[in-house]
Amino acid sequence: MPIPTTLSKLRPTHLERQAFIYVRQSTLFQVREHTASTARQYDLAQRARDLGWPREHITIIDQDQGHSGASTAGRDGFQSLLVEVGLGRAGAVLSLEVSRLARSSSDWYRLLEICALTDTLVIDEEGVYDPGQYNDRLLLGFKGTMSEAELHWLRSRLLGGKLEKAQHGALRFRPPAGFVVDPAGQVVFDPDEEVQQAVRLLFTLFAQGGSALAVVKHFTVHHLRFPTRGWGKRQGTELRWEPLTHTRVLEVLHNPAYAGTYVYGRTQTRTRLLPGEAPRVKGRTRRVPRQDWPMVLHDHHPAYITWEQFLRHQQQLDDNRTFRPEERPGAVREGAALLQGLVLCGQCGRRMRVRYLEDGRTPSYDCNALHVRQAGRTCQSLRGDGVDAAVARVFLDAMQPAQLAISLATLEQVEAQARQIERQWHLRLERAQYEADLARRRFLAVDPEYRLVARTLERDWNEKLAALAALEREYATMPPLTARLVRPEERQRILALAQDVPAVWAAATTSHPERKQLLRCLMKDVTLTKRATTITVAIRWQTEACTLVEIPRPARSCDRRRTPLAVVARIRILAPHHTDSQIATVLNQEGLTPGLGGAFTASKVAWIRYVSAIPAGCPEAPGVCPDGQRGDGRYSARTAAQLLNVDVSTIADWCRAGQLEYVQHTPHSPRWITLTPERLAALRKPVRQRKPRRARQG
Repeated sequence: MPIPTTLSKLRPTHLERQAFIYVRQSTLFQVREHTASTARQYDLAQRARDLGWPREHITIIDQDQGHSGASTAGRDGFQSLLVEVGLGRAGAVLSLEVSRLARSSSDWYRLLEICALTDTLVIDEEGVYDPGQYNDRLLLGFKGTMSEAELHWLRSRLLGGKLEKAQHGALRFRPPAGFVVDPAGQVVFDPDEEVQQAVRLLFTLFAQGGSALAVVKHFTVHHLRFPTRGWGKRQGTELRWEPLTHTRVLEVLHNPAYAGTYVYGRTQTRTRLLPGEAPRVKGRTRRVPRQDWPMVLHDHHPAYITWEQFLRHQQQLDDNRTFRPEERPGAVREGAALLQGLVLCGQCGRRMRVRYLEDGRTPSYDCNALHVRQAGRTCQSLRGDGVDAAVARVFLDAMQPAQLAISLATLEQVEAQARQIERQWHLRLERAQYEADLARRRFLAVDPEYRLVARTLERDWNEKLAALAALEREYATMPPLTARLVRPEERQRILALAQDVPAVWAAATTSHPERKQLLRCLMKDVTLTKRATTITVAIRWQTEACTLVEIPRPARSCDRRRTPLAVVARIRILAPHHTDSQIATVLNQEGLTPGLGGAFTASKVAWIRYVSAIPAGCPEAPGVCPDGQRGDGRYSARTAAQLLNVDVSTIADWCRAGQLEYVQHTPHSPRWITLTPERLAALRKPVRQRKPRRARQG
């Protein structure tokens, strides 16, 4: 029976306006399952009619079904309700309880403030309230505060229950690939052997290769797949086999469940304030550092790896990261730089970067972090082939005592890997054969006359047989993996070869990543310091012991292009009595080479004489020799004509006639004549003779 105050609050002005009924459920599950609560909210329309509102003045707002009342974000119905109230079109707002309108005090008080300004009533199952009256507004404020507190209490109780179960390892999560939950609720190995072998192969390959990408490459090369088992009511326990991806490998390696450890609190979710919206959870899930995990239970369930192996994997993944490369060596790459990721600058201590020279094979170690980040100067830049050779020699010397053990371990590793891959393929073929046999049994079990079902089962049987045949063809095209298994006599030959580790190290079949991986097993880092004439190489081993090596600095580019001083000295000796062509011939016969390589030519000798300021004792051009006589005693044609008191043309005639001995480098080049005292006395004219000119014919 309505109380008198209710009738005094409800006035005709309220009945002339609309009565808005707000209907909301927090989740779609509640909308689907809690239908009684939804029906009670829709029944508020009858309550409005009992209070005097006609049917045409009653509006139901139910757009916010499946939305939480923690904020107004995404609640279009509540936003439209605020607009109608603010415009003065609402006489009353009806809701089953205050929590349906808002779970946040800020949203609730905003609605009350607008209702008080527009003289709008708030009605629930317990009564009619006028926000313009102090007592009603105070009571509504208490109800809003209690609604918000109720949400906090519910959350605290649920979270407390989760934490209590997590402390005992009873809080269930989706088990990763390789594990299932048995009927007793315990996490156990997946009963499928192929799944177990795939997971174990992944960990084995990562321990060998040292990077997640190496695992992906191995699976891709051998056409292997990785399992994913469904979870939940929809997917059930369906098993899917998919190509392995880099992200999938990282998920497996970072998951402590594979070490038999139960962990709660690996991630933490924070609220994020978006511009123009209320604070809400929006993609702010971050990983919690391993040392800050709140609950860690070791030996909770069976394990594929030990906890120590898991920690080594995390350290390896952290070292492989490219973020802040000066603090991490990074993963092993394909390049020829042996010290990639290990080399440190001896001047500033930063990790040096690797670049390759023009040939693409010769490495160069550069410390240019200060230049890249702050436009500073480059500390050092060193050619790397000589450094790599020196470090390799030290490494091979250190390997001598452990050669036999390493050889045996390598053979066992190769054989185990081949057996794992072979086992994985056999299990895959066994699964395909089982599915084909199962399809056959289903087809044979049906009545042949019942073609509606028989046709479907027959088609399924044919598809399974086709998949089995395709898998067998793929396996047949692959090289036999058992060929990698070593027979006893081959093992002895390999062990004998392994005694010569330098030969195996330098073999063309040994790849650069394999050398680097082996080097990192013994060496922690290498510090390079460039001196005036040498390079100091400080090797720090994994045992923290240090080895210092001094190697000469490689010649500069200009020095490598410069002709050796011994060759220049030889040219200086030959220049007084030999022409440039003769010098080039002598140097080539002696096996000497110029700075730029190749053979000596007259032009190269002339350039070396010019740069080294070596005068030409035997020039080929008369103008270079002012006195007309070369260092070998020969005279130019003009000087010989003056000494013999004849014309230059006469000298030419005598040379052609063989009366004078001469040399001429090219057919039309100047002649250099040899004049002995006897020849000079025999041919010299007492008076200068001029050769008469021929008369022109008219």
